Amino acid sequence: MSTATTASVSTHILDTSIGRPAEGVAISLSARSGRDAGWVALGGSATDADGRCKDLPALPEGTTHVRLDFEVEQYFTKSDKNDKKQAEAQQDAPRVRDSGAFFPEVAITFAVVPGEHFHVPLLLNPFGYSVYRGS
Repeated sequence: MSTATTASVSTHILDTSIGRPAEGVAISLSARSGRDAGWVALGGSATDADGRCKDLPALPEGTTHVRLDFEVEQYFTKSDKNDKKQAEAQQDAPRVRDSGAFFPEVAITFAVVPGEHFHVPLLLNPFGYSVYRGS
């Protein structure tokens, strides 16, 4: 929950290669208070079965920049083993893909302003990703 002096952050991940949420992706949250300030690790969490990370740590007062680090390599390594199951769940899902991910991690850095909530969804597949400011 945000106040007049802090911003808040949430995220979720959709695996666009299968059209489903990405479960079990570890996410770390860091913040800094100014362009020249050092990053402070605040903690992290992992996505749930709906691809959402609902318990990211609160941002400290004075935060101006936030970094979300998504550890996606393990997700895709695990997903490769489940491709057959996923393909059965969705007829047009790819049945074979290279193991692992081209991007083993995704780091997203963005500016925040006090009193606002920032929802930053990650659209992910083994060979690319996209992010945007959601609502």
